[in-house]
Amino acid sequence: MWSLRNVAVFGLTLLSQASATILQNGQVRPTNFPDTRIDPSAFSFKTYPADATEISYKGRIKFAYTGKTVAISFGNLTSDSVLVGYRIGGLDWMFTNITAGATHLLVSPETPGSDLAGPINPWTFEMRVTNWAFGIQLNAVHVAAGEKLIKLPDFGRRIEVIGDSLASGMYTSYEGLSSWPKKPEPWDFSKRPAADIVVINIGTNDNNKANNVSTTAYIDALTKLIQGVHGKWPKAQVVVMSLWLGFYQSGNTYLPNAPEGWVNEIYQMVKWFNSDDYLRNPVIYDGVTKKTSRTGRKAKPFVHHFNTSGILQHNDIGPQWHPTDVGAIKVASHLQQFIRMKFDWEFYATGPE
Repeated sequence: MWSLRNVAVFGLTLLSQASATILQNGQVRPTNFPDTRIDPSAFSFKTYPADATEISYKGRIKFAYTGKTVAISFGNLTSDSVLVGYRIGGLDWMFTNITAGATHLLVSPETPGSDLAGPINPWTFEMRVTNWAFGIQLNAVHVAAGEKLIKLPDFGRRIEVIGDSLASGMYTSYEGLSSWPKKPEPWDFSKRPAADIVVINIGTNDNNKANNVSTTAYIDALTKLIQGVHGKWPKAQVVVMSLWLGFYQSGNTYLPNAPEGWVNEIYQMVKWFNSDDYLRNPVIYDGVTKKTSRTGRKAKPFVHHFNTSGILQHNDIGPQWHPTDVGAIKVASHLQQFIRMKFDWEFYATGPE
């Protein structure tokens, strides 16, 4: 017969067993990732340089390959020990820490699922950095001797997101994107396809009183950013998101800081972009020369306002003033539906993330 003492001891036993394990969505979350470093001289590889046309970037490094082997050599400019996520086909993501200047064997015949025959054929490989402010330098991609890389067809739709650490997923479980360079070279837009939709979610840091950015300065910079996008990608639709800020405690509840985030000013700016006066002969901005000019032709409305009010609650913002996993998913889900309804972009998801 059970006694309270037995129950207490049983409960402590369960607690001690569970304390060493982190569960994530009902699955054990790994904290020690496999060491995938190899000596490439011990293998027989066919090697492709980092600028091989078969290697593309579609939100992450992506290519197709034959065989059951993929290894990557990383340059010395790689952030040492940076965590990367990678997967084959539409299977689950795997993770490993990268050593600068080393070669890592990421796919082998022992990789789970590598013996499966389809339906994705040839096999696809995807890799992304999953540490904020860290990065990788790709030196070469290797496959087994006699095998090859295959260039994947481009996507039919393309979205560019211009944002800050909130939009990049900073402090989420597996941070999605890295930071920015200190002295970036001017981007060569002629070498990359134009975006169909540009989402702009930027201004949270500007709204911080410690940074002393005036309303006029912020709206002027945001206006020039949109004019710059239209100058480079005249067919792109621009979605401007209202700022999603934190919450503060007011008595026995929490209230949003969002009303302080230039709500009306951003909305009025979007209205101005859609006015007949502006669209009659739109102004475009060159971020390199810092000069404005006019297109000389009439345009249809291309700037849209996505109101984020009411999506997040105070528990969706973490202690470091960034959205939690749930908070980021909430905003992304609403944005997906906004784009779907506004531009008639149906979802193409078939199973893989």
